[in-house]
Amino acid sequence: MSRASAQYLLRFDDLCPTMARVRWKRFERVLEEFAVRPILAVVPDNRDPALICEPPDPDFWKKMRAWEEAGATIALHGYRHVCASSGRSMIPAPTYTEFAGVPEHMQRRWISEGLQILRAHGLRPRLWIAPRHGFDEATLRALRAEGIQCVSDGLARVPFVRGGLHWIPQQLWEPEERRTGLWTICIHSNTAASGTAERLRTFLAKNRAQVTTFDRVNAEWHPKRLGIVNRARELVADAKRNRAIKRSASQKVES
Repeated sequence: MSRASAQYLLRFDDLCPTMARVRWKRFERVLEEFAVRPILAVVPDNRDPALICEPPDPDFWKKMRAWEEAGATIALHGYRHVCASSGRSMIPAPTYTEFAGVPEHMQRRWISEGLQILRAHGLRPRLWIAPRHGFDEATLRALRAEGIQCVSDGLARVPFVRGGLHWIPQQLWEPEERRTGLWTICIHSNTAASGTAERLRTFLAKNRAQVTTFDRVNAEWHPKRLGIVNRARELVADAKRNRAIKRSASQKVES
């Protein structure tokens, strides 16, 4: 795969036994059609009412194991997805998050227990994805202590190293074409607009050759600390995201 053109990673968040199964099935069909091996962000012990869309699926963990066996990468997506902390995140994030600002010993306990839950279900979580992008330096230390070496987040255009971990950037929430760089497209199947699965199918029909996997990124990209140009791009993107978050928050208050 040429590094001269853009590469894309697909990531799906908020997977748990009570997710909206019919919505997820629409995306599963597209992934299977194009033999895509995505990152699947699994909530170990969901307690977030917003993610209780249906009664628990008794086959959920079996399905996640099947996806992993087919080449998908499992990510630890927080612990219980209960975002009650107002701590400052390392990147722009909504006001309340699950991890940012929580004492480090508690964060490590949550991460350890979350990993144990996923492993007890036969999964092999290999990277971290924070609910609502909320995490701090204590989170990174806890992840390192528990053997997790990679984070999916950040708004750079290339993988980089920060806080002793490898970061694979995540910048898009819809299938969008780019010219160069590595772009992670994050989709929340529970809440995605009705036409998103079809837009993904159209995108993949045109760009399937540029879709990569977590393993290929690790093999082909060699993360370093961001240089001046990429750091500047990340800061600009951070500022834009922060303004968008504040604007969205103010609109909710006004309404």
